[in-house]
Amino acid sequence: MTREVSFFVLVLFVVSFNHVVASSATSSNYEHSRRLLDHIQVSSFNSSFKVTRTGSKLRASSNQGVDLIGHYCGYRSSEAAYAGAIATMDVYAFPNLRKGELIAAQIWVADNNKKNQVIAGWEVHPERYGDSKTHFYTYWMSDRKDGCSNLRCAGFVPVNLATITPGDTLEPSSGQTSITLKIFKSQEDGHWWLHFGHDINSLNPVGYWPKTLLVNMQDHAGSIVWGGTTGSYNEQISPPMGSGQWPGSNSAASFQNVQYVDVSGQGYDPPGDSLHAIETHRKCYQTGVFRLEVQGNMFYYGGPGGCTT
Repeated sequence: MTREVSFFVLVLFVVSFNHVVASSATSSNYEHSRRLLDHIQVSSFNSSFKVTRTGSKLRASSNQGVDLIGHYCGYRSSEAAYAGAIATMDVYAFPNLRKGELIAAQIWVADNNKKNQVIAGWEVHPERYGDSKTHFYTYWMSDRKDGCSNLRCAGFVPVNLATITPGDTLEPSSGQTSITLKIFKSQEDGHWWLHFGHDINSLNPVGYWPKTLLVNMQDHAGSIVWGGTTGSYNEQISPPMGSGQWPGSNSAASFQNVQYVDVSGQGYDPPGDSLHAIETHRKCYQTGVFRLEVQGNMFYYGGPGGCTT
């Protein structure tokens, strides 16, 4: 099997409490347990790396001796049995992003031990694609080391006549658009399927990760994350996350229609106590409160970046 050490290798998802704000059962806005993420997705930019824990971020050393820093904001589920997840996420253009920088947003589904993982979302990754365009992407990992993005190796199986293929470019009109993704385990064939659309009512199959690829997710997943990520070399100024605006701004990036998927493939609202806000560097990126809105469960996230560590 081809092995790719990718930005979206998620290693040992360990969290520690930062602070907790009580939520009201009668309010439509919930401030969930907010946590610092100690180990997050990082990029080797196609280099080998070693991972070391450094407080609230993950530091990786490439084979060229350059430290690579990743940051993350979003919501993670409590550990339980899940058949999938749904969300509508804002998508942005960053035409001037440089090599050594990455901006992304995604849904991440894994088993409790994080050995099996599937991810889908959008990313701007000049080092990977050779351009600064926004790309639809997928990623999988079977045992914390074997896996790859898009269609770079055998793994994800695209369906015929799909409206989009992993790796395709997205063209945000006026610099911004939105996409809806659904990752779920099918009762019919047991595979983990990915559906794509531009709203929650227009989802169509893109393809699937075979059940034989994800032996620790044969029955269900154990953890889900919705959120945004950035990556940059150490001592290089980190890029914006989301839209580059803080969660309190009217133009901040959002995840909407945030749902779990049940065994029949239908979406359902996450219980208020099942989600935990996570963020790695509040001076540069933040996660907004989780809101119950008419248009669906949602939260804002992101920030201007500017971190060098």
